[in-house]
Amino acid sequence: MNMNDMILKKREGKTLTREEIQFFISGYTKGVIPDYQAAALLMAIFFQKLTDEETFYLTEAMQHSGDIIDLSAIKGIKVDKHSTGGVGDKTTLIVAPIAAACGVPIAKMSGRGLGFTGGTIDKLESIPGFRTVLEPEEFVNQVNEIGLSVIGQTAHIAAADKKLYALRDVTATVDNASLITSSIMSKKLAAGSDAIILDVKCGKGAFMEEMEEAEHLANLMVSIGKSAGKKTIAIITDMNQPLGNAVGNSLEVQEAINTLKGDGPKDIEELCLRLASYMIFVGEKADSPEHGYQLAQEALDTGSAYRKFLEFVERQGGIVSKEHGDISLSPAAYESKLFAKEEGYLLEVEAKKIGVASQHTGAGRETKEDTIDLSAGILLHKKIGDAVKKGECLATVYGNREDKVQRAMTELEDAFTFSKKMPRKISLIKKIIE
Repeated sequence: MNMNDMILKKREGKTLTREEIQFFISGYTKGVIPDYQAAALLMAIFFQKLTDEETFYLTEAMQHSGDIIDLSAIKGIKVDKHSTGGVGDKTTLIVAPIAAACGVPIAKMSGRGLGFTGGTIDKLESIPGFRTVLEPEEFVNQVNEIGLSVIGQTAHIAAADKKLYALRDVTATVDNASLITSSIMSKKLAAGSDAIILDVKCGKGAFMEEMEEAEHLANLMVSIGKSAGKKTIAIITDMNQPLGNAVGNSLEVQEAINTLKGDGPKDIEELCLRLASYMIFVGEKADSPEHGYQLAQEALDTGSAYRKFLEFVERQGGIVSKEHGDISLSPAAYESKLFAKEEGYLLEVEAKKIGVASQHTGAGRETKEDTIDLSAGILLHKKIGDAVKKGECLATVYGNREDKVQRAMTELEDAFTFSKKMPRKISLIKKIIE
């Protein structure tokens, strides 16, 4: 077996065998196969695509390229949730405590943000004192004792993915369904949970802009999850505008807190209740998703989900005010407001442009090594369908460097499109694949 033959084979649209894919992943992980050959194969895969069987083999090889986490010491059915990436997506901060408050053990490993999409670990690190690294025994004990822990993903989980993703990012081979599937599912399967709920984003602020592409991705991931013996359900959700109003780490944490208190934006609350309902259902704490939704709503209404969030934050070192029972987040030094230059109804709030503008404030990374400004970001005051008068505030930009705030303002000006007629309502939940 050699890489030149494999590159030629895939370039001509032929099917790779399980052994060939294992040879590639093993050799590249160990550093035996050079970047230029791996990049050539990735480009051939990007254009010729992989069959479902090849995608399964690739996921399997990547899953076993590093550590496999054993969560058997945690009591109950462990449920994981993953989003394919979006702008303003702070759902983990909300659904994890909701599900845990309903008795579902959540032992979650999350990643950092790159580009215009945010990462859960970055958001959690905006909470003063919060620890995203725990020893394995502490991680397991915490889930057994309070039902919830979220930590950073270790470099040893699906080790091939870290190298491959970095290469894909600089060779324009990120947005391919099979490569996305193998990246996500190899880590999810290696992370040890018993069931997986997938939030597959679809729209201009997602990797999959078209519904057909999102369905293909969702079906692939569900099929691979089930083949591995995991209960897996995918929910395809809209990402044509940011989720909620806040984009940026501490801003999103505050919005998650508001939502857990019952005072968050309606779109983020509704999506989180739906995601949590399925987590509660596959965790066998509800007889149906509808019953799970009822339990999730009760957890919000009674405050048990917010209390679980505070317990989780405090347990991982986050500072919780004893006097007010709340979390204090650091404010940004500068802010600037964007005002409407015309009136009408908001027809479009482009998620990707908002995400890029937020990245320019310092809230996001252009490379994995970049340091981010945890208090920077954007707060939207209007969403699609809202009536806007000339001179009304559309958004506020926050940051600790005035030049970055102004750069974000320039990017933000093109993100809003107006119409004289009220646009049709966007459906947040597009399809559920079981």
